[in-house]
Amino acid sequence: MSVEKVAVVVAGGSGMGAAAAKRLATDGFKIAILSSSGKGEALAKELGGLGVTGSNQSNDDLQRLVDLTLDRYGRIDVLVNSGGHGPRAPILEITDEQWHTGMDVYLLNVIRPVRIVAPQMVKQKGGAIINISTAWVVEPSPMFPTSAVFRAGLAAYTKIFSNTYASDNVRMNNVLPGWIDSLPTTDERRDSVPMQRYGTSEEIAATIAFLASEGAGYITGQNIRVDGGIIRAI
Repeated sequence: MSVEKVAVVVAGGSGMGAAAAKRLATDGFKIAILSSSGKGEALAKELGGLGVTGSNQSNDDLQRLVDLTLDRYGRIDVLVNSGGHGPRAPILEITDEQWHTGMDVYLLNVIRPVRIVAPQMVKQKGGAIINISTAWVVEPSPMFPTSAVFRAGLAAYTKIFSNTYASDNVRMNNVLPGWIDSLPTTDERRDSVPMQRYGTSEEIAATIAFLASEGAGYITGQNIRVDGGIIRAI
């Protein structure tokens, strides 16, 4: 008898997180969503899954999501970590409080749910964790200083995690979107992309779906750019 696969999407109420939830549901996953707006609960209901309204900055909310998922489905095969937007300002004008907020939004948004979900995946001897990061990890942009700094930390965290848990068949990878249609559109940003267009949330979701699939079973610890060619580092 085939096992029903289950995906948890954190911050999945809108944008790329919501697109990932929809794509994974189309691929046959049972879906559980956390979002702070209530949109995640509505989307989860639409997809035949379960939703929790809460914050990815709350360990209690994340634990509630995981407990409900395990109570209903008995397993978690995929964890997708999305997130919101952190503080933006010239780098010397960012306050201590804003740097701490950036860490919550761009680094601890992954560390908290992974700490709760990964032991279940180790117990199952399998799982895939996919984090939505940013294309500007390799070439940091002054437009997004807190994102660039803490998502560079996320890249390091991902390597350490992968080194530790690859032998348990628990994989972690980061998807690095460039200019995506869930962001405000400007001619200047579009023209900076070699493909001369914004990417779509659905394209990011398709990359996530691949990394969640058996076809990506030998991929872990990677930062995969999906940016229309805007960053072309080795």
